[in-house]
Amino acid sequence: MKLLLATGIYPPDIGGPATYAVLLEKEFPKKGIDVDVVTYGPAGVSRSFPKGLRHFIFFLKCYFSALKSNIVLAQDTISAGLPALFAARLSGKKFIIRVPGDYVWEQSVQRFGVKDSIDDFQNKKYGFRVEFLRSIQKFVVRNADIVITPSKYFGNLVSKWVKDPSKIHVIYNGIDLGNNKSQITNPKQIINSKFQIIKNKTIVSVGRLVPWKGFGFLIELMKDLPDWKLIIVGDGPEMKNLKSQILNLKLGNQIAFTGAIPREKVLEYLSRSELFVLNTSFESFSFQVVEAMSLGLPVVTTNIGNLSEIIENGVDGILVEPNNKNQFLNAIEKLDKDQNFRNEVSQKAKIKAKQFSIENMIKELVKLLN
Repeated sequence: MKLLLATGIYPPDIGGPATYAVLLEKEFPKKGIDVDVVTYGPAGVSRSFPKGLRHFIFFLKCYFSALKSNIVLAQDTISAGLPALFAARLSGKKFIIRVPGDYVWEQSVQRFGVKDSIDDFQNKKYGFRVEFLRSIQKFVVRNADIVITPSKYFGNLVSKWVKDPSKIHVIYNGIDLGNNKSQITNPKQIINSKFQIIKNKTIVSVGRLVPWKGFGFLIELMKDLPDWKLIIVGDGPEMKNLKSQILNLKLGNQIAFTGAIPREKVLEYLSRSELFVLNTSFESFSFQVVEAMSLGLPVVTTNIGNLSEIIENGVDGILVEPNNKNQFLNAIEKLDKDQNFRNEVSQKAKIKAKQFSIENMIKELVKLLN
């Protein structure tokens, strides 16, 4: 069997879909499924092309690949999903769409000034550009043969976009636990090109630098945590604004960005830190949270999206309200001061993370493809 994987992002881009694409490309051949990846960026169609031309070139690449493939699997609903849908239909191939997030909501927040949460967004009407994108997204999802979502939470949300909810299948993302050999060792002395040798306690946060990840709040929070350093791993459109915020708050000696780095380096930062903190207002599934848990790194994050499907509050992590300063500070203090609690959370987190293994994910995907 041969699979065309159409994805909007791919390493060196950072994000869940990029991680997911690499995992499929590595693991599917072991199950007798060859994978051909079509993507944008350094590994595919250059983003320097004008948008319409870029998408047309992407479609052509998908079409010629689909002719030699049995199944077309797309990883987002518009930039990859729409061209891949047309390629699948023209080549007569089965089309599967994996919906890792609401692309239209994300674009609306970044480009069109929408302030509503993803849940409120589903039930409101907006201007022409938003509704036009939403119509494309629903068209792609409704015309897919199978729809995959990475959590029950997001499956329920996507069910509102389709006429036949039975074609929605929830398959949790998996992480490559075999590569997570690092353990939490001597976190109080992190060797880092940004900080040189850190003797302070270190918080790490990982993700795309977009508004709903709430990095601005974390930066503000560091004013109340003078004994801690914050390392933000990732890149994105908010980088310039966040750096300006750090400069204005005079926190340059306390906070550092790594930019886009390989997964191995991400794991290195995780293994050398004391806490993983993520102030996100939306997650369909967080690879970064599960990877931190797999290393036994205590996690403090928000009680939104599917995070309550991953973390049992107070057992294998701590869940708080987004942007709630007191709750974040109390959670950080609890894990810092109560060593017994920290150790229990660490051990139970490693056990929980095993449920989200790549083996389980691949097994479910192969069953669906066959």
